[in-house]
Amino acid sequence: MKLNEWIKKNTFHHGQFWDIKKLIEAKEKQGLTISLCLPTLNEEKTIGKEIIIFKSELMDRYPLLDEIAVIDSGSTDKTCEIAAAFGADVYLSSDILPKQGTKKGKGENLWKAVYQLKGDIICYVDADIANIHPRFAYGLIAPLIYNPEMKYVKAFYDRPLAFSQGVRPSGGGRVTEILVRPLFSLFFPELTGLIQPLSGEYAVRREVLEAIPFPIGYGVETSHIIDVYDKWGLKAFAQTDLDQRVHRNQATRDLGKMAFGILRAFLRRTEALGVLHELPELPSILRQFQAHSEAYEQVEHEIFEEERPPMISLPEYREKFGRK
Repeated sequence: MKLNEWIKKNTFHHGQFWDIKKLIEAKEKQGLTISLCLPTLNEEKTIGKEIIIFKSELMDRYPLLDEIAVIDSGSTDKTCEIAAAFGADVYLSSDILPKQGTKKGKGENLWKAVYQLKGDIICYVDADIANIHPRFAYGLIAPLIYNPEMKYVKAFYDRPLAFSQGVRPSGGGRVTEILVRPLFSLFFPELTGLIQPLSGEYAVRREVLEAIPFPIGYGVETSHIIDVYDKWGLKAFAQTDLDQRVHRNQATRDLGKMAFGILRAFLRRTEALGVLHELPELPSILRQFQAHSEAYEQVEHEIFEEERPPMISLPEYREKFGRK
């Protein structure tokens, strides 16, 4: 499939899926179950509103979701209490698959959700969205229900370049445009069709999630995209325009840490796939500077990109889900 053809065929707007009753009919006809996962760490300011919106609109009013679950990394605020009070199932990441131990990172939560949740489709939505709306779930789930060949649907938050009110820039966040899009342009040109590859909102079929490894840190989304592309090709992807996403912005220094972790994960993937060969041992230390009056101090950050294996490789998972 040519890239322009893919963009035209596999790029959607959430408004195309406004008829949720029709969506539910198609879901029930296929016998699908759908789980919503909210990975959290100290999100007490926004988690309650997200659960209220999703539960009232997509469980109580329209039964699209079969479960809403919070997978928490060990919040020290009231995230878990608020989530439970508003009706979500709440799990501590450290309590899931205890024999596998506990690692720190968002990717760890996403990986353990594959074991804990029951859905044939899992929709991940970040817990820090200020302008939350049901479209953040149904807009991503719908392409999977209506298109059996699609397996992994990413969100993006700008419209395509032209729309009825005029033209506006279209693209991802700062790390996407400065790091990931240039890397994809060099090594995986077809993947440049993804407008926001690092978006935290996406819906995926279980058959995909159980078959790919999960970096526990910043590299999880980039690695997922490369692995899905390697196993199933560009046709497995779709993307949905969710209009606008309002959330807190990260400092440039924090984005540097993110970029470092993503780059390490990317290089590991390219070597594993034979795109690059005989890379040296990659250091885990990122060095940044901070100034104190007229003195300049170099600060070192150790950033590991450890990886969890495909869930299907775990005996506990195969037993729970009847995989041979």
